[in-house]
Amino acid sequence: MSPARQLILFAALGSAALLAGAHVFQAMGYAPCKLCLWQRGPHWAAVAIGLLALCLPWRVLPWAGALAAAATGALGVYHTGVEQKWWLGPTSCTSGGTLTGSAEDLLGQIMAAPLIRCDEVAWSLMGLSMASWNALLSFALAAIWIAAARRR
Repeated sequence: MSPARQLILFAALGSAALLAGAHVFQAMGYAPCKLCLWQRGPHWAAVAIGLLALCLPWRVLPWAGALAAAATGALGVYHTGVEQKWWLGPTSCTSGGTLTGSAEDLLGQIMAAPLIRCDEVAWSLMGLSMASWNALLSFALAAIWIAAARRR
């Protein structure tokens, strides 16, 4: 197997491993928020691109894999910023809304509030949240994809 194909395989397996890790955390009771789910899509794309790139000699495929890995890395940075309160996230999964109206309205707003929050760190390792780890590892995978594209 050529060095480029080895790098493609490694990068695609890296995305598959990150997806598997996300599903393990989900099975352990860490329900994913909206931003967590958004970060999974580009990893699925990178895995599919990797499979295609192993079968087809198209030079554009490793670049597409790099783009997918960089996209999920950027989403991880965005999610980290939401967790750290550097900026607001989607209103559907971030706190900060105002509660107004009657007691009945208040109860309705509370009951309609999402239980899974994008703006709270559910788990961390060495001070980095899952979103932060996804960003770091995804940018590393993007670099591997770029190395593969340059060798192809």
